[in-house]
Amino acid sequence: MAESKNILSEERDGILYLTVNRESKLNALNFATLEELRTIFEEVVDNKNIKAVIITGSGEKAFIAGADISEIAELSELNARKFAENGQEIFSLIETCPKPVIAVINGFALGGGCELAMACHMRVAAAHAKFGQPEVNLGIIPGYGGTQRLTVLVGRGKANELMMTGDMIDATEAKALGLVNHVCDTKDDAMAKAEEIIRKIMSKAPLAIGMIVDCVNAVYSTNEDGYQIEANSFARCVKSGDYKEGTSAFLEKRKPVFKGE
Repeated sequence: MAESKNILSEERDGILYLTVNRESKLNALNFATLEELRTIFEEVVDNKNIKAVIITGSGEKAFIAGADISEIAELSELNARKFAENGQEIFSLIETCPKPVIAVINGFALGGGCELAMACHMRVAAAHAKFGQPEVNLGIIPGYGGTQRLTVLVGRGKANELMMTGDMIDATEAKALGLVNHVCDTKDDAMAKAEEIIRKIMSKAPLAIGMIVDCVNAVYSTNEDGYQIEANSFARCVKSGDYKEGTSAFLEKRKPVFKGE
């Protein structure tokens, strides 16, 4: 894994642990951190040793408390569009990653932090976590895909309310709305829960996991026929060695050994 200034990375047992490490700035996403995320996820896709990713923030106060306001304050209309498109492109790398990505939210997940968490495949939160898209307080709107992903996750009415008011919600409400999969007492508990989910997923067929990502993401797209993508993906699975192993193991009443091929 390439060296990063703002993101700590550690690989253990096939899981890549990423920690946004700007605790003094509440782990705010600046341009440099975003580019580090791009480099990391481009490598994750091709790295056969990495089976899954867990993302969290340094410390207890914040997962990511938003974008770096000092950088946003310097934007013009032209570079603001590029700024948003760049962030959307990087978060799309996370969302379309064929390996499971879970955000462990330890505190504030606001603005770009909430958007990054929503780009992950799942979210596990500590009880003290807070979520919000408060961009309207700065006279702007979410720019890294937040208007789209939040609407899909919590519905049009609630998404409008949260983005128009800039209000924060706690982890319990976030779970009730479908924004969070699980709420745990502490950050350590949330990390343990994420690891439990990841290990269960890692015992399944890797090709099938990647195709589930593709099919679920097709729900977002008006330009794709999700049902056709599902049928095509199903057929590709049946062509794989993992399918033969899975069905044989079931009939032979043993645990399958998947190879991702």
